[in-house]
Amino acid sequence: MNLALTVLEIVAPVFLLAAIGYVWVKTGFEYRLQFVTQLAMTLSMPCLIFVSLMETEIDVGALTALSLATIVAYGGVTIAILILVKLMRLDNRTFTSPLIFGNTGNLGLPLAFFAFGDTGLSYAIIVFAIMLIWNFTFGIWMVAGQGSLTKILREPLFGGAFLGLLFMWQGWQTPVFLTNTLSLVGQLGIPLMLITLGVAVARLQAGGMVRAILLSAVKLILCTAIAWAAADYFELGQVAFGVLVVQVATPVAVTSYMLAEKYGARSEDVAGLVVASTLMSVAALPLLLAAVL
Repeated sequence: MNLALTVLEIVAPVFLLAAIGYVWVKTGFEYRLQFVTQLAMTLSMPCLIFVSLMETEIDVGALTALSLATIVAYGGVTIAILILVKLMRLDNRTFTSPLIFGNTGNLGLPLAFFAFGDTGLSYAIIVFAIMLIWNFTFGIWMVAGQGSLTKILREPLFGGAFLGLLFMWQGWQTPVFLTNTLSLVGQLGIPLMLITLGVAVARLQAGGMVRAILLSAVKLILCTAIAWAAADYFELGQVAFGVLVVQVATPVAVTSYMLAEKYGARSEDVAGLVVASTLMSVAALPLLLAAVL
């Protein structure tokens, strides 16, 4: 009973905030998705990431082990999904990238924070940063036929993570007034991202739902199993173990739909994956958290 209550306390704020965004749009209120997304991803989240890393003391050995486990996990997931897409004769440009990369930003970071606190958020940022690099190179290349390392370097999220890691490594601290300001700006990030997730799902026009449900279930099983094996192999501590598994197992991100729209892949099929996997995560993520806590 205590474990069930703990899991409920963790996941309830995540899905309630997303539900607010969903209901907000369905009742006809205006929500400027592009503006809010830009505010969160360009200003608020980089501040949150920077301050979280700067103020967290992470053992270098633990950080290295988590980084290696994350690389191995995403490498394993990539190979497994490439094989799956080939066996099922799916369109490579449409399905490969969404099935590899989960919603580690909008959903994974808040979930890690609620489940494991500031340390969990710092670990989750490491996983998110590695995923971001792989997504903006290999992921975009799969959808568009080209990747962009320079685009990663220009991303404010990447800059916040890089500076945060540098400050953490050197033991530097910004002046108190600046830290407080950055913290306040960063506190906008998590609720904005979760509400925006609900808004984006509410606006999607999903297609091919039977196949989307099947693929979402396969993605969840593969990602969980591979991340669990990687975390176990590198003997991660409980917090890092849980963060890696939950982050890699998150549902298909709305950004996958946006990339499909931008580069001319079958965006309706990707929208189906986003909706199916997100709804599936409502039941799956609490069970997964219960397993790793």
